[in-house]
Amino acid sequence: MNRLQEYLSSHETSEMHPSDIAKILKELEDSDLNEAIKLVPKDLVGDVALALPDRYFDFVVESLSVDELSYAVTELESDDQLEFMQELEEVNESVASQVFEILDEEDKQEITKLQTYDDEEAGAYMQLEVFTAKKNEIVQDVIERFAKLRRANELENIQNLFITDSNAKLQYTIGLDDILIFDFSKTLEENIELSDDSFEPKKGIDTDDIKVIVHDFKQYDLSVMPIVNSEDILLGRITSDDIYDIINEQATEQMYNLAGVNDEAEEDYEILKAGKKRATWLSLNLFTAIGASLVIGTFSATIESVIALAILMPIVASLGGNVGIQSLTVVVRQLALGEVSKREAKRVVKKEVSIAIINGSIFAIIMGIIAGVWFNLPMLGVVIALSMMINFFVAGFFGAVIPLFFRKMNIDPAIGSSVVLTTLTDVVGFFSFLGLATYILL
Repeated sequence: MNRLQEYLSSHETSEMHPSDIAKILKELEDSDLNEAIKLVPKDLVGDVALALPDRYFDFVVESLSVDELSYAVTELESDDQLEFMQELEEVNESVASQVFEILDEEDKQEITKLQTYDDEEAGAYMQLEVFTAKKNEIVQDVIERFAKLRRANELENIQNLFITDSNAKLQYTIGLDDILIFDFSKTLEENIELSDDSFEPKKGIDTDDIKVIVHDFKQYDLSVMPIVNSEDILLGRITSDDIYDIINEQATEQMYNLAGVNDEAEEDYEILKAGKKRATWLSLNLFTAIGASLVIGTFSATIESVIALAILMPIVASLGGNVGIQSLTVVVRQLALGEVSKREAKRVVKKEVSIAIINGSIFAIIMGIIAGVWFNLPMLGVVIALSMMINFFVAGFFGAVIPLFFRKMNIDPAIGSSVVLTTLTDVVGFFSFLGLATYILL
């Protein structure tokens, strides 16, 4: 608490950054949070709340009145207003309804408009605040208008000027740095015609999948993208800070899915909720493990005859599983980044299989020699070497094929892939190792 008070007293409001305040709040005990949140400048509360992990939103709602929460919403940009209201609804629908009723009509309309989009559509992530001009406007007039709006804090984080026609259709996108070298006495259109640069806008459509927008941001190194509707009418913009958040969320979701846990449940601090979600995958793992055990049970007589097999079995399964997870992780990530097209699927599979065979050959020779010397059974070395080669091949092949197949079926490649793959490598590993041992050693 003292650290927060020191920070607030040593900085002017204009110098404070919501992330710095959020960082301090996260270091406090839960018992101190309500009082600490009350100290945060009211015009920064919204940004601070969104910078904190989701569980802190409960404390924000408890600490502030409906009027204070409403004011916090008005200080946010439109896309953040929507996010704040969504978080508020999850915590307390009644309070969210009261806050919404207090907002002015413009804020209500903007939030309602953004709520019409699905979570995966670009329109759900856009800011409706844009700086526009007509192509026949004098540059000097445009700059003076921008300065006036900026001083009044009606515009923030503006990097581009969007040029529209009389029907609000987007025609050009001009960076503010380009405007500085324009002839201020001429119109925007005259400057554009005299310039050697192209001001053709790289735009997105409001109904585009947000993954497409993320891909374009990375491919074209954009800092902002105008969003239009199907008729090319300018609706808003998506900025790079929103894209960073989306990329982080997608990466987190993939990591959790690969581990068989639910990203939304893990963000919640309710132990039973998170534990229930994890138990779902553990139940599936239990049945797949039983399947692998049944394979082992089929060869119980072989294991009893050659005890060394029981000692070496985990090596075959473990290495095969790791090889598969390596391939799986690489392919899932490449798919998420849009680096694998449909025609490149064969190349990806070929690459992963080739790597698996090369590594399989090396480790098969090493482990074959170790096993033969260890147990003084040269043919045992042959058995484990052959089984490792088979398992490495299967792991590399299915580690690449499973996520590619899931994508073709319009299923998130990360969901369930690791469980399916682990089952395959365990079953194939045990079956090939014990089967070869039965055929060669007995």
